[in-house]
Amino acid sequence: MPFLKLPENTSPSSARVPDGMRVYAIGDMHGRVDLLRKLHDMIRADVSEVRGEAPPAHKVVVYLGDYVDRGNNCRELIDLLLDDPLEEFASFHLRGNHEDRMLDFLEDPEVGSEWVFWGGETTLRGYGADIEDPAFGQQGWTWVRDEFQRNMPVRHLSFFRATQFSHSIGDYFFAHAGVRPGVALADQSTHDLMWIRKEFLESDVDFGQTVVHGHTIVDDVDVRPNRIAVDTGAWRSDKLSCLVLEQNQRHVLQT
Repeated sequence: MPFLKLPENTSPSSARVPDGMRVYAIGDMHGRVDLLRKLHDMIRADVSEVRGEAPPAHKVVVYLGDYVDRGNNCRELIDLLLDDPLEEFASFHLRGNHEDRMLDFLEDPEVGSEWVFWGGETTLRGYGADIEDPAFGQQGWTWVRDEFQRNMPVRHLSFFRATQFSHSIGDYFFAHAGVRPGVALADQSTHDLMWIRKEFLESDVDFGQTVVHGHTIVDDVDVRPNRIAVDTGAWRSDKLSCLVLEQNQRHVLQT
């Protein structure tokens, strides 16, 4: 199974995941069900590769959030996660800022204009609430919210509401956006975990664990001493990336 090697100065690392485990961390998907389906197939092939003395006994996949917005198949992407998950994997679905804003919209339709500015129009359309409909001009954001909620399957809403804000495995801490420097990982605010950018990206402090995150687009998976960025802008680049961790080794799968 071909895979992308990270620069020699970043692999192997001092950070580890537990022995017998292989972890796959997938960056921001934004409705690109075609790329996620392809990446799932690549993961299924990769997990059969034996790079140590034995294949991994425990397989874990962490989705770093931003399932919705921008891409045109958000609804189909959630169907894929629910109906065709990676077999025999422990799956952890983190919440991104786009899911956060979508859930806010269900509570307060007046945030709709802000959400659409960040790409929410494709999600609305995918769930049968097109802002090009004349009814929007007549009845406003409350009508859009009601149509959106009426057309969203209960299981999809349950999926979004059950998403986690972070997850920890071995020496790695997974969050959608990052963490606030100077705050213990256990004390991070949910807002920072989903939304932080500049303060986190510009920090060179040791966070206590290596933070694996999405949220900020990079050309290729970017490995720093204290963090690893995995969002390669799949919705516009056609490049969905996955960081693979096993013992103290790292490599990347990419569509």
